[in-house]
Amino acid sequence: MSAKKSGGQTVTVQQTGSPLRRRPDQRETLVGLGLNKMRRTKTLEDTPAVRGMIKKVAHLIRVVDEA
Repeated sequence: MSAKKSGGQTVTVQQTGSPLRRRPDQRETLVGLGLNKMRRTKTLEDTPAVRGMIKKVAHLIRVVDEA
């Protein structure tokens, strides 16, 4: 596995919505982002995969910071 250095691009997201009564794939996406409790924040590497996950659960999270 090659370790590529990113240009320091990160994105910080915060969970604002509850995963209760949501589809299982949306709950799994939140867990994949490291967000499984309300008001929890996580700083992630800004990759296309992470951006896709953010888009999938955009109604449950908010982007706090893009660095």
